[in-house]
Amino acid sequence: MIRKPLRPLASILRARDAGENPDAIERENVRQRHEEMRDKGRVRAEGRLFIMAILFLGGFITVSARMAVVSVSEAVEPRANYSGNRIVAQRADIVDRRGRILATNLETYALYAQPPQMIDKERVARELAAIFPDLKEERLVKDFTGKRKFLWIKKKLSPEQKQAVHDIGDPGLQFGTREMRLYPNGKLAAHILGGASFGKEDVRAAEVIGVAGVEKYFDEVLRDPANGGKALTLSIDLTVQAAAERVLAGGMKLMNAKSAAAVLMDVNTGEIVSMISLPDFDPNDRPRPPTKGLPSDSPLFNRAVQGLYELGSVFKIFAATQAMELGLANPSTLVNTAGPLRWGKFKIRDFRDYGSEMTLTKVIVKSSNIGTARMAQLIGAERQQGFLRDLGFFEPIPVELVEAHGAKPLYPDNWSELSTMTISYGHGLSTSPLHLAAGYAAIANGGKRVIPTLLKRDTPQDGPRVISQENAEAARRMLRMVVTDGTASFGDVPGYAVGGKTGTADKPKENGGGYYDDKVIATFASIFPAYDPKYVLIVSLDEPVETSGPEPRRTAGWTAVPVAAEMITRIAPLLGLRPDVEPGRLTDITLTSN
Repeated sequence: MIRKPLRPLASILRARDAGENPDAIERENVRQRHEEMRDKGRVRAEGRLFIMAILFLGGFITVSARMAVVSVSEAVEPRANYSGNRIVAQRADIVDRRGRILATNLETYALYAQPPQMIDKERVARELAAIFPDLKEERLVKDFTGKRKFLWIKKKLSPEQKQAVHDIGDPGLQFGTREMRLYPNGKLAAHILGGASFGKEDVRAAEVIGVAGVEKYFDEVLRDPANGGKALTLSIDLTVQAAAERVLAGGMKLMNAKSAAAVLMDVNTGEIVSMISLPDFDPNDRPRPPTKGLPSDSPLFNRAVQGLYELGSVFKIFAATQAMELGLANPSTLVNTAGPLRWGKFKIRDFRDYGSEMTLTKVIVKSSNIGTARMAQLIGAERQQGFLRDLGFFEPIPVELVEAHGAKPLYPDNWSELSTMTISYGHGLSTSPLHLAAGYAAIANGGKRVIPTLLKRDTPQDGPRVISQENAEAARRMLRMVVTDGTASFGDVPGYAVGGKTGTADKPKENGGGYYDDKVIATFASIFPAYDPKYVLIVSLDEPVETSGPEPRRTAGWTAVPVAAEMITRIAPLLGLRPDVEPGRLTDITLTSN
């Protein structure tokens, strides 16, 4: 900026020549400069006032709008904001096939202590020990009087416990908000759901993560905010599950069994409608995994999926079906059952003497080990392995449970002719009840393999065909005759034609040194209705003993079969199956014309 001089030389010289006062020129220039400065200052001030007026008006409008919104909204308690990494605690619900809640979330609180802020540490320790019996007063006093500035006391509080702690009134006790996983049905379907626990956490929130079962298998899906909290729908039916669990628990107690398992599966869709393992646990208070002893002794062990057992004679129907598939026999083919059957130093015997020969159907109905082993010799080791592999007996079942991945069937490395014979009647090959359910489903649905699933499906699976329709139907007729004329006579349920096969296998010793003389695994594999199967049911009891008679009875026909029959009686109406008259031939009726 170039400023005009107050005493310009040219103006001074002209004033002197004209006889004027040169100082008047300076005074005039000062006046003009001051006027210009006042004009600029006034313009600047007016601009600032205008801007302030606009800002004030905008703020007034904003406050007025906010007050209007607050006046029409519901009052809520203000919450402090937390700056930092946000812990996503929200977890989607799990529901059964009818939309009923199996797992949901519950807002609760955690209790933590800040000892430096405590007023009376001894009194706080004493009153906390009275509220929580599992806490030790001495330990609390030691923690509060030590150098620790922070410690968790309880990760989950009930409303009553929170109020009791609040009444202590010590500023060193603080509450942190939590969202915990709640299983409103308690132990029901415990091994399916698995359970959840806290992961990453702080005093403001905690991350809920799955630790077992479908909770862990679908952990990322259940925690993903992109799913909008959409519930995970399982295939199980809560009502059927409850009824089946009650019957199995009663049967296990009645038969003096150590443990039990049951699987109910839709033979067409592969949906697991019910799956039970007893003893069980409450996922709301999931016990810790055992650090010693056998894993199968823990209630956390899922016997229906993780339990690998020699299931006995329930495998005989597979040998008979394969023999028919290969054209080696038909239901009426006579099979040599003279015994004992010798192979080297080993002898294969039947439960009783059935004579020198029987039809293939009778071999299954009477459960002849010798007849089944002779059919297995004709089939051969290689073809037997291929058939069992097609049915899924060589790999873990790909069901939606993390526990299933380690349940690979156990079979001999050297699959000799002796192995072929013993495996044909269920010894030498250890599988889970769920594997067996999948195998029987292939027979029941007309010959197609299905993969068991815990997710609800609306359409049947279109799996590979492993058995022809004709031979699957013939096998179903054999299974029906096992109930009407054979070893599973206690399995007949009026109105519901049940077909199935019993299996009683000696239980191996834990150290691998042979088998127990008085301990068995009793299994009944059933399908119903037998002439148009909809479901397969596997019931397995560990070390059952039926003691109503003069001598203890351990075979499946006396133990597992009655339990399965009672279960079908209870659950068939719940599944929407109407009792029906079994089709049969009309005899002694003469058709006459009018």
